[in-house]
Amino acid sequence: MTLAAGARLGPYEIVSPLGAGGMGEVYRAIDSRLGREVAVKVLPERIGVDPDALARFEREARAVAALSHPNILGIFDFGTEGVTTYSVSELLEGQTLRDRLGGGAIPVRKAVEYAAQIARGLAAAHEKGIVHRDVKPENIFITSDGRVKILDFGLARQSAFGAGPDDTRSPTAAGGTSPGMVMGTVGYMSPEQVRGVPADHRSDIFSFGSVLYEMLSGRRAFGRVTGAETMTAILNEDPAELSDSGADLSPALAETVRHCLEKNPGERFQSARDLAFDLEHAVGSSAPSRIRPAARSRSPLRVLAPATLALAALAAGIFLAGRFRKPEGPRFRQLTFHRGYIESARFSPDGQTIIYGSTRRDQPVRIYSARLDSIESTPLDLPPGTVLGISRGGDMAILLGCVHRGYWIRSGTLARAPLGGGAPREVLEHVTDGDISPDGASLAVVREVGTRQRFEFPMGKTILETDGWVSHPRISADGGSVAFLEHPFYGNDAGYVSVARSGGPVERLTVLNSGLDGLAWSRDGKEVWFAGNVESPESKENGTRYSVWAARRGGNLRTVYVPPMNLRVHDISANGTVLLSGDDRRGEIGGLLKGDARERDLSTWSDESLTAIASDGSAYVGIEQSAPGSGIDPFLYYRRAGDSAPVRLGPGIGIAVSSDGRWIARVQRGRGSAKLSLVPSGVGEAIPVNLGDVEPRFAVHERASFSADGRRLLLPGFEPGRRPRAWIIDIVGGRPRAVTPEGESRVLLSPDGDSVVSVAGDGRIFVSRVSGGERVEVRGALPFEEPIQWEETGGALFVWDRTWPARIARLELATGARTIWKELAPDPVGVLYGNLVMTPDGKHYVYRIRRVLSELNLAEGLK
Repeated sequence: MTLAAGARLGPYEIVSPLGAGGMGEVYRAIDSRLGREVAVKVLPERIGVDPDALARFEREARAVAALSHPNILGIFDFGTEGVTTYSVSELLEGQTLRDRLGGGAIPVRKAVEYAAQIARGLAAAHEKGIVHRDVKPENIFITSDGRVKILDFGLARQSAFGAGPDDTRSPTAAGGTSPGMVMGTVGYMSPEQVRGVPADHRSDIFSFGSVLYEMLSGRRAFGRVTGAETMTAILNEDPAELSDSGADLSPALAETVRHCLEKNPGERFQSARDLAFDLEHAVGSSAPSRIRPAARSRSPLRVLAPATLALAALAAGIFLAGRFRKPEGPRFRQLTFHRGYIESARFSPDGQTIIYGSTRRDQPVRIYSARLDSIESTPLDLPPGTVLGISRGGDMAILLGCVHRGYWIRSGTLARAPLGGGAPREVLEHVTDGDISPDGASLAVVREVGTRQRFEFPMGKTILETDGWVSHPRISADGGSVAFLEHPFYGNDAGYVSVARSGGPVERLTVLNSGLDGLAWSRDGKEVWFAGNVESPESKENGTRYSVWAARRGGNLRTVYVPPMNLRVHDISANGTVLLSGDDRRGEIGGLLKGDARERDLSTWSDESLTAIASDGSAYVGIEQSAPGSGIDPFLYYRRAGDSAPVRLGPGIGIAVSSDGRWIARVQRGRGSAKLSLVPSGVGEAIPVNLGDVEPRFAVHERASFSADGRRLLLPGFEPGRRPRAWIIDIVGGRPRAVTPEGESRVLLSPDGDSVVSVAGDGRIFVSRVSGGERVEVRGALPFEEPIQWEETGGALFVWDRTWPARIARLELATGARTIWKELAPDPVGVLYGNLVMTPDGKHYVYRIRRVLSELNLAEGLK
């Protein structure tokens, strides 16, 4: 059947067709409940009447839904509407690997990056007892931000609906899974599939090897004219040497491909997990695989006696074995396989159990335990929360009810709970992070004090208080020191790796680096290991952001591991095993602009931020982030409601847009300072704004704003050596004038330009006149709520507590009365934080969310 635009299947409204295949048609659709775009796969009517086909379709949906892995297409729903059966999955933007291969071989580093993701996805399936059985380029999808998704588990434990026997890319016809039945796609089948004998997970590894061979060489491993010839080649022939393709491959990588393509399953890789990590190390070897032919001149060895030749051969063999033996590298093992975000993880005192806090699908973060000898995780009988630390005696520090109120910063109630079971004992509210000492006698605590953060070690003894934030405090094994990440800018992950004794002072072990996330003491207690974007030749070559580093007092920073993915350091056991999580991080933008009938996806780049919206909803301003460590300023862009893509306006950060959308206030960072200018959204030149000694400050929760007539600009900023505050600037002449006390930089300007709403250091909200006079406290605001927009009349504020799903309230200034204006609920899986901008009339808005999907891993051999 073919569905027209506007047709409905349950809560899903069809938008347009995406494609079709033997097992169904796929459509772009809107989930009316959550307002998100999804892909709906519909079983064809000719198969829908077949009970076996229906069973297979349902098993496919259930199998994929159970996997919940970032490299496997996520299934959201499964249902029946009348005689139509359908499944609902995440909507992907990008191309299949088959389309990507249309341009020939893929560059080696990129091919290995894709292959490692495929292997990790297969490993997750295999560890759940699911074999794909049809791994091929058509069933591998590469998203626009470079993530790989494995599609179509329709052959998992099932048979295929066939095409002609001479189509070497089509599935073969079969009716079941009994011996003698041929399953898979001819050009990528394993020898056991060709023979029709039972095939296990190692069959997928053979098919994977065929795909990797094609990515590296640009040609099929067993490509022949007919299906029969292809199957004969799979059974009896080896593919041509990869070196013949002209690709500059390392010997280790070529050997990895050959190891996948062994005819005997027992001689292949025995797990996709081992294969994934072998790939990560194979690409690191720089020695080429091409071997030059030997010269034809007579060798002196020919005149040597046989005994001498034997000794020479033995010596050469020993030398070559030592020279070319693959060096021992770190070994990794994945521990978690669900779709969600890992908040934190710790080793138990015996080192054999992992305790971790994680979200799963749309559920809040909960605490789980996992044994090292099992792939199963068990939820602990505790309220929602995450683990902060575990003492040697099994006393846990946990954070209950933790929520992200913006950025990576979470907040909740600190509690203690026994690892062996029992009710938690609450200790302190408004805590963002912490740890418990190894002997269980003391706590390190980061707590919110109004709009500032206070770090205490031990609890009650202040180490530092900051307008920025502190994360990942970890108490040393002797209990005398605490290491932590010190972030000078609230919400920004740039910072220092620091240590302090009880009560201080603070010693910084590193210079300011970006992307700091995760920290632990080394097994000997002499170093602090952390993940971060520290610029180095290795990190530049790999293009990764979060490499693992080690710092020590008075010593140089050293590289521990430069991975092919982003990592966080959670813990290090007594025997040196490292607990890491790999993160798939992306920003997504959505909203409702002028002329839109429904909310839509506005994402353009894989990492972009949102800053301002025109007051009539006709355009918004954002930032395209630069590559980590590139030294390039982010790019400011402007997107009109009717445009399919944004317009880049040059380097810098847009912090406000005038009500008519003509002018954007832009900050550009320079050496040790930042400058402000007004940039036209259309034709014209940028106009510099003289701020004197005031330096503009930008954070997503600290926004500038224009008055409705565009004559005034309210700007967060600071003078040298003083705390940030808000300044009013008359665009036509005049110097900046402070309008809030120091420490109040979360501000908005009223539409008439005469009043300012600001958030005080204790979290209370005030309204004050630009011309001076009494400040009036806003009634009716709830804890942690902040104003995000003035209503166009000037008589009310729109407020939000920065949690997701977002509930926006309208707050009357005169009475304190509040009503819910809007609830925004994008797909909640892995959503940590976000920001939003809206128009004064409340009709239009744009939001940006940060989605992070994590996998927990053990690493052995890191030094």
